[in-house]
Amino acid sequence: MDEAQIIARLDALRTEHRDLDAAIDALTATGVPDQLQVARLKKRKLRLRDEIANCEDQLIPDIIA
Repeated sequence: MDEAQIIARLDALRTEHRDLDAAIDALTATGVPDQLQVARLKKRKLRLRDEIANCEDQLIPDIIA
């Protein structure tokens, strides 16, 4: 993947991460949230965070000190 593709993927991942955060907030704001659904969304959000970190690592070159 070239740098432009990584940046585009990073933007998409960040957007999805924010959307999941809003969905989790909306579910927990209801009287009795579906705990299974909330747990699934949180797991997806964690996987996205890891993928975001991976993309960011690809953009930053390794510097051997």
